[in-house]
Amino acid sequence: MKVFLYLVCSVLLIQFKVFADNEYILGPGDHVEIKVYGQDDLTLNTRIGNSGKINYPFLGEIIISGLTAKQLQNNIYARLNGDYLIKPSVFVHITKYRAFYIHGEVRTPGGYSYQPGMTINQAVALASGLTERASKEKIFIFKEGDKNIRIQASLNTKVNAGDTITIEQRFF
Repeated sequence: MKVFLYLVCSVLLIQFKVFADNEYILGPGDHVEIKVYGQDDLTLNTRIGNSGKINYPFLGEIIISGLTAKQLQNNIYARLNGDYLIKPSVFVHITKYRAFYIHGEVRTPGGYSYQPGMTINQAVALASGLTERASKEKIFIFKEGDKNIRIQASLNTKVNAGDTITIEQRFF
């Protein structure tokens, strides 16, 4: 019975992770690749600029900031279908995620490339670890878009692209 429950829970967690990754919201700084099967002239590999828009062949300017990859894929499919192609096979892939930032009591503060599912502990590892004066209790995260809201975090807190992490000093 315990083994069965473990397997069911494991499958549910895997499905949740796949669902969560599909819900990643595109924003400025992300790199996306758009392909339409059999239509090389409709292949685009681009970085999303500050405007949140891209210029796509035949369709012109498309606002993609704030969409998931699946929503963008459906949008392009709907706009190409009928007028330009019949049932096009559209594929959207995020090739590079926008950065997150970490500063304070880490050895190498700065901006680092985000990876889905990343925690603050993994972000600290990318920043070459904590300094000897770092507090493991005074960790804060500023979510992208909410720069004025400081959220208490732990080493296990999930990080999103665009987030800013601050590790403060501990007092002896």
